[in-house]
Amino acid sequence: MATKKLAAGDCIEARCTRCRAVLNHTIVAMVGEKIIRVECNTCRGMHNYHGEKAAREPAARTARTAATAAPRKTRKDPAAAEREEWEALSPAMEPERALPYDMNGKFRVNSLVAHPVFGLGVVKAVAAPNKMQVLFQDGKKLLRCG
Repeated sequence: MATKKLAAGDCIEARCTRCRAVLNHTIVAMVGEKIIRVECNTCRGMHNYHGEKAAREPAARTARTAATAAPRKTRKDPAAAEREEWEALSPAMEPERALPYDMNGKFRVNSLVAHPVFGLGVVKAVAAPNKMQVLFQDGKKLLRCG
């Protein structure tokens, strides 16, 4: 039996990306003997041709030894890191030098802020145009500033 060479305009079976089923398609574009684009005969949707996937054979399992596997590092909890940073900064804080928080006020990095709800905090970052990240005892907060 001789198989016919495929050409543009021939009908083939392919998986339609719109219908999500294997249906008849018409070949629209080819490069050499490779099919590039097809048109679904059911929904008339055009899409790239994806040939049949070759059945993959399971790879041979390789035995791992315990000596080659490196132990995973435990990920540090972000809240714990913020608490540690607060503990390190709190002895040097002078509450009487803290600026009262004002939504329209201007603040600099590492300046102390006295917030009416969150308490004493340290400005960690100022993001343009009107936000700042402040470290309080219970964690970092994003606040509005002028």
